[in-house]
Amino acid sequence: MTATLSNTQQPNTADYGGDEISALVLDPGYSVTRAGFAGEDVPKSVIPSFYGVVPSVSGPKHLYGENAVHTPLANIQIGNPISQSGVVEDWDTATQLWEYAITSRLTNTKPSNPLTNGLNDKTNDLKQEMEGVETQERPLDENPLLMSETGWNTGKGREKLIEIAMENWGSPAFWLARSGVLSAFSAGKASALVIDVGAASTSITPVHDGLMLKKGTLRCPLAGNYISDQLRLVFSAAQPSVPLNPHYLINSKTPVDAGAPSQANYRTFPAGTEPYPSFRALQEERILTEFKESVVAVWSPGRLGGHNQQGGTNLDSARTQNARPFEMPDGYNQLFGVERYRATESLFDAKMALSDASHPAPSPNQTLPQMIAHSLSQVDVDIRPHLLGNVVVVGGSSLIYGFSERLKQELEAMYPGPRVRIFAPGSVVERKFSSWIGGSILASLGTFHQMWISKKEYDEHGPGIVEKRCK
Repeated sequence: MTATLSNTQQPNTADYGGDEISALVLDPGYSVTRAGFAGEDVPKSVIPSFYGVVPSVSGPKHLYGENAVHTPLANIQIGNPISQSGVVEDWDTATQLWEYAITSRLTNTKPSNPLTNGLNDKTNDLKQEMEGVETQERPLDENPLLMSETGWNTGKGREKLIEIAMENWGSPAFWLARSGVLSAFSAGKASALVIDVGAASTSITPVHDGLMLKKGTLRCPLAGNYISDQLRLVFSAAQPSVPLNPHYLINSKTPVDAGAPSQANYRTFPAGTEPYPSFRALQEERILTEFKESVVAVWSPGRLGGHNQQGGTNLDSARTQNARPFEMPDGYNQLFGVERYRATESLFDAKMALSDASHPAPSPNQTLPQMIAHSLSQVDVDIRPHLLGNVVVVGGSSLIYGFSERLKQELEAMYPGPRVRIFAPGSVVERKFSSWIGGSILASLGTFHQMWISKKEYDEHGPGIVEKRCK
């Protein structure tokens, strides 16, 4: 049996795919899956991690891609193979979704069977010639694959990923990297405290010399979807309540004054063909995402529930700030003032959370400042100042106006001694796709070729090799 390659031993070109073939980088998330070629600036394939399910004669049919999940087909329902914690729950669907992300924009799909494509007469000769050919065509026969994973992925989950790459897709080489480490690399840092505020969860990942410090890696559910839930509570508590009718329900609308009831003509569906509630929930989330991008902000200086230097409350100060307008798909429009700060304040101050029976308030330990403090308490005291001097902020939900400034303020209040430096890319692309960009940088390095797990090594050692090699 051949021994595992050492870090100084150059592998055979055939083992890892060679210089001529570009490696692929796949970065799956709860909301979006990103795929592209290593060495490029942005992923060419960006698709929703959600999928549609519609009934058909042969049984439920799965639909993937942007258009599929946003078209109100008859009886469509929406699913997601990844749980809110970022762990894969439905491996079969996840495999199909990721394969679609790769083959739809990056590589060719499998050729259709000539016996069934309607272009050839059915003959026994052709049938014999085609035996076994379709099974040989696999999407990654020529491309090494680097995949990202959460810092809390399980050992079984890691082994399943290399199985999919090697056995389902035929990849000649594979590597698995922690998304927090890749985000640090995208910022040009080997050591950093990475704060990733995504859709379903926020993660705190201390990275030292290119390795994730597992003890200090934490996650909590206070992220983009949590802010959406806070907005729903803000809208329902308003007088009158703010309607949330998605675009697909609106046939036409008439302009109305701010705060006036909407005057819209609503679409109706034949009985028994309406999209499922899961479809509506996804469309409502699109409205809330637009609202977060254009209206919502994080309050600073100080906490929204605290007092300012003049002796008044920050809530009163927030009411004097310029309100921002927003129009709903049905034409309802309003100016939003202090409400735009309420939805995000509980990320930092649990006492300001809105709650009801289905949306319980978070505990103080789940707020960002407390999570960061707990994460730093788990790492060596000597490297804490270095981590605080290299705080990397990434994730789509961190783009909310004022987020980085408030985070810096909270950290400086907790750690007055060391210098706190926040690195938050100004580019939307770099913030949203940070872990993919880090993977693109890593997989394109000439020195990285000796790191790949080759198909030959996988065949000799089995899927367990990923635990030994990908730390």
